[in-house]
Amino acid sequence: MDLKEVFSNKGVRARLRVQSKKQLLQAVSELAAEQTGLAAGEILAAVTRRERLGSTGIGAGIAVPHGKIAALPRLTGVLAALRRPIPYEAPDDQPVDLAFLLLGPESAAADYLKVLGRITRLRADTEWTTRLRACKDAPALFAQLTGAPAAASNA
Repeated sequence: MDLKEVFSNKGVRARLRVQSKKQLLQAVSELAAEQTGLAAGEILAAVTRRERLGSTGIGAGIAVPHGKIAALPRLTGVLAALRRPIPYEAPDDQPVDLAFLLLGPESAAADYLKVLGRITRLRADTEWTTRLRACKDAPALFAQLTGAPAAASNA
């Protein structure tokens, strides 16, 4: 599944200011709520339930908080590049500065797992993650994420 099918330019934030994991999860839940029409609290509850099972920090400064919501019509993603890294309880103990929120309906389990796997594999591409981290604005970040041409300057 192509990331363009899951992430939209409305769900991408560059240089997000948060100081904790809790603030990050709240912020990405609010962004997802804007995209889906669901309540931010419902999204945060789903993500928090998953987070209680174990940290969704995957290492190399990346976290993939995720959750399933029955009322969601399709897979939805949010990408937040943080202004400053925050502690996240990742397996490598590195602070997180890139967070990919993924939400999906129960009916899309296979696609949900494919997207989670794709993001995990992309984590290993240090050139790609370096380019994401270098993006100064949301249009450039979205373009880098999806391979679309940049709509705004990356400088």
